[in-house]
Formats: sequence, structure tokens, C-alpha cells
Amino acid sequence: MTEAAGETTERRVRVVLVDDHRMFRTGVQAEIGQTESTGVEVVGEAADVDQAVTVITATRPEVVLLDVHLPGGGGVEVLRRCASLMAAAENPVRFLALSVSDAAEDVIGVIRGGARGYVTKTITGTDLVDSIFRVQDGDAVFSPRLAGFVLDAFASTDAPPVDEDLDRLTQREREVLRLIARGYAYKEIAKQLFISVKTVESHVSAVLRKLQLSNRHELTRWATARRLV
Repeated sequence: MTEAAGETTERRVRVVLVDDHRMFRTGVQAEIGQTESTGVEVVGEAADVDQAVTVITATRPEVVLLDVHLPGGGGVEVLRRCASLMAAAENPVRFLALSVSDAAEDVIGVIRGGARGYVTKTITGTDLVDSIFRVQDGDAVFSPRLAGFVLDAFASTDAPPVDEDLDRLTQREREVLRLIARGYAYKEIAKQLFISVKTVESHVSAVLRKLQLSNRHELTRWATARRLV
């Protein structure tokens, strides 16, 4: 632990983990959930939107670590349904997005939804603990390059147009779309997203169908034209 992280040992923060991958939740719990050394107490876990809302409402943690892509509507839906808890005059629940995605649309979406920050899953345990305490204090916390997305979005006077084609896709389909457009093979996508190759194939088929495209080359051109890559 760094000296800065060590300063948090006299403090306590109650945290709920929301992620649809059990192994990832277990890893985070092992990394940061040692209350005596980190000050972080994990008081609940959830794997989808409904579970998240139930656990958060029941435990009223100080901070929620929230994945962006979840069954049941994604992190944005959790934020929407927990809006009253975030707005509470006393002991508000604060949200910190923790995601594999570094896409601008994901970052901006959850920040507009009310999250106090957004960090990627490449973050170290020490930095994650520090981020949790900063969010508890009301600070805005971002992985370095992601802050620029938010500044650009909120500094712009022209709201981006609604993309009806993109809106047809689920959060997970968008994630697969971006990786395909970046040239990743199915096996690489499966490994990065912790899903099976068959599931990747199903998502790609759904994306092609919804966008009325024929192959991954057309898909790449479509994504590039919209600056999603």
C-alpha cells in the first residue's frame, strides 16, 4: 500500500460491488475488501440491474462500484432507479463506474446518469481504494484519458444527434461492435469480455441484423464513420 492509501486505514467506507462476472467480483473483493488494511468493507454484491437496486436499497452503502454493461439495462438503468438515493440530503449513495470499456459514449452516459467517476479495470487495487474514498468525499474521479471525454461532452454547446441505429444495440452489443471494428478476433474478444466465443458470435450476428449489414468489413466501416473505434 502507498502512504496515501495507508492514510485511509482509520476511515471506513461501505461498498457494494455490481458486476455480472462472479470471478471479477471475487477478485475485487480479495484486492480491496480487507477492511483492516484498506478501510473498505464490501457489504453486498450484485450481478444484474434488479439485484443491484435491491442490494443498494437494502444496504445503503457509501459507494457503489458499478459495471457499465449489465443484464437488465446496464449501469445507466441502475443509476436511474437509484436516483433518489443519490439525491438524499443525508448519506447519499455515490457511484463509481468500474468497467473494461473506455468508450466515450459509455463514460458520458454514466456520468450524465449521476456517477461521480469512471475508472477502467486496469486500475491497481491501491488506486481503486483511493478512488473509492475520493468519491465518498464527493470528488469526481476518472482514469486519466477518460476525463477528456467528459470535459469535451459538457463543454460542447451542441448536443450530439441521436443515432437511432446505434440505439438499437444493447450495451454489450456496442462493446463487441467496437472490438470487432478494431480488428479483434472472436477469441480475443471473448477473452477480454470474459464471455464464450459462441456468445461473441451471437452478439455479432445480432449487430449485423439490427444494422442491416452483411459482414464485419461493412461493420468496421459503419463504426469508423461514427467514430466508435
